[in-house]
Amino acid sequence: MNLLKEFSIEDKCSYLKDKTQTTHYKVIDKCDSTQCQELIERGYRRFGKMYFRPICSTCQECQSIKIDVANFKFSKSMRRVINKGSHIKTYIRRPSLTKTHLELFKKYHLYMKDKKDWEYQEATPQSYYNSFVDGYNDFGYEVLYYDADKLIGVDLIDILDDGVSSIYFYYDPDYVDYSLGKLSLYNQIKFAQKSAKKWIYLGYYVQGCSSLSYKSEYKPYMTLEGRPDLHESFEWN
Repeated sequence: MNLLKEFSIEDKCSYLKDKTQTTHYKVIDKCDSTQCQELIERGYRRFGKMYFRPICSTCQECQSIKIDVANFKFSKSMRRVINKGSHIKTYIRRPSLTKTHLELFKKYHLYMKDKKDWEYQEATPQSYYNSFVDGYNDFGYEVLYYDADKLIGVDLIDILDDGVSSIYFYYDPDYVDYSLGKLSLYNQIKFAQKSAKKWIYLGYYVQGCSSLSYKSEYKPYMTLEGRPDLHESFEWN
């Protein structure tokens, strides 16, 4: 693992209005799956070569959360989503960048701007590459969702020694009736169960943020205690 630089930034909170957040960043080159897992287990998330986590001194709302795969049971409503999308094909490969990726990414974020008032900033080929293609090393993948020959979803994941770390999923809003966000998570869980992986690392659960609060619906789950450093032990409860 080659740590290129390390820094912290204070900015307005991405999840809760009228709050600020302090985020710690590590820019790492040539990180292998074991080293990536050590970071994810301690509450970091990965975008490209950037590993980050909140370190706000006065707020603990961001909780790292993971699903207990071995004890997860699919409900009837979950199976309905899976069955409804049974015609949708998936292909897993190393992360890539195409014109179709960028067009779908833009379409999704314009939709979320209108639906949930997300801030919109158009992704350039370079910014997309830096966030979702660069730094995948020996563990990063994309799962492509196709309806016939049309790309309708992209799921960015890391496959680690003991689980799957969900990075980002975006989809074609024209297919909103297929609950593709849920379908992608269910497919991650099914893959983890077949592969004898223990966990789905879902990133941060924030009770007051509608885009993140849904994560507590997937039981059983565990959350990380505190913000342990790499040289410290960690505990999930």
